[in-house]
Amino acid sequence: MPPTLPRTVRAVDTAQLLDLAQEAAMHGFSQRLPVDWLREHLAADATHYLFPTLVQWLTHRPETPLQWRCQQLLTVSTGEQIWGLLNVLPDTFEQDPGDLGTRRPRRTSSAASSEQ
Repeated sequence: MPPTLPRTVRAVDTAQLLDLAQEAAMHGFSQRLPVDWLREHLAADATHYLFPTLVQWLTHRPETPLQWRCQQLLTVSTGEQIWGLLNVLPDTFEQDPGDLGTRRPRRTSSAASSEQ
């Protein structure tokens, strides 16, 4: 049985997000934006947000580790915010200290919707 997803939002800076994207690329995870694209377009001093939405367990590819598919809210260099997906290893997600708790996702989503 797969682990239970945490119901929390992680805040990460651009360097941390690039590390997560690089790890996803190294493992060949399918849900990610290219690291080079992120490096070119993300705002350097921004905070980005990750919210796990499902457990990705590839039974047809047993060599691929279990992943958490996260929605991500990214801030690009123009100041705009965009949505994306990023598969993250559970242990990596748990190590990240940027926990915003369980109440924050609604406020983050609402804030993003009101800016559009």
